[in-house]
Amino acid sequence: MKEKIETILQEIENFSAQSKEQVEEYRIKWLSKKGEVTVLFDDFKNVAPELKREFGAKLNELKNKAQEKINLLKEKFESQNQISFQNIDLSLLAEPIAEIGSLHPINIVKKEITKIFEDIGFTLSEGREIEDDWHNFTALNTPEDHPARDMQDTFYIQTNPEIVLRTQTSSVQVHLMENNKPPIRTISPGRVYRNETVSARSHCQFHQIEGLYIDTNVSFADLKQTILYFAQRFFGAETKIRLRPSFFPFTEPSAEVDISCTICKGKGCNICKHSGWLEILGCGMVDPQVLTNCGIDSTKYKGFAFGMGIERIAMLKYKITDIRLFFENDIRFLKQFQSA
Repeated sequence: MKEKIETILQEIENFSAQSKEQVEEYRIKWLSKKGEVTVLFDDFKNVAPELKREFGAKLNELKNKAQEKINLLKEKFESQNQISFQNIDLSLLAEPIAEIGSLHPINIVKKEITKIFEDIGFTLSEGREIEDDWHNFTALNTPEDHPARDMQDTFYIQTNPEIVLRTQTSSVQVHLMENNKPPIRTISPGRVYRNETVSARSHCQFHQIEGLYIDTNVSFADLKQTILYFAQRFFGAETKIRLRPSFFPFTEPSAEVDISCTICKGKGCNICKHSGWLEILGCGMVDPQVLTNCGIDSTKYKGFAFGMGIERIAMLKYKITDIRLFFENDIRFLKQFQSA
């Protein structure tokens, strides 16, 4: 150990750096958790008791000299930087600033929706876009003869008909329920795929955010209040909602949710087809069979789920009439969101 200490001391004495990066390299080499000086301190316990005092003093001297050398060199380079800054001519014209980028409108809306639900205790969960049949369909109570399984709706991997491009982010929630015990309160944003004709109102790829809440004594009233809270946070405090009976394989009862038109304030216009209402999402109470499929006791726990298309919400927020604009990367379109 004595020879090792002397060797490092000599190395410290002779060391000179050409840059701040080189100083940092040697700081790591000598003083990091796995550095040479630290290793010597770890080996100190193996020194004979009668030699501990002598070696202890040498180790402390070594550490102090290493730290002093590092600090001295750091100060040297920092002072050089300060001198170079003093030579800047502040009267010179600034260089042209490059165009500033911005978040994509889909990301802007996704972040806003996510923040609203995180504020009331929902966690964020994300998963894979290529799924197996169980997590995308079967576990969600979708029978084999259900239309959603038909080739016109789902992209199947030809080499394995049991593997698909996920059609909904509910598959993320199935994984979550299989590996976690209630209470569960989560939202799952992500890209999904459906074999649909591309038009102004539909696309073969789009983005969803789905929510899930499972606990004891969860009721439809909890679901309604959660949706109302979201609608008023996102669209404005005066927003009203209405729920219409619907059907989804994985929820019972199920409902479609409309909000009062953000354009005409419910009076009727071309956007809401003069109904005064705009559809934003689907929801319902989680079917007990889905809980059972995921290993959760459906006699003890209940839950609700909801899902919305981010493009749909973005189109309402920014009054966009063609969903294809989100995927065409037209700079004229994207520039409109630089301040968002």
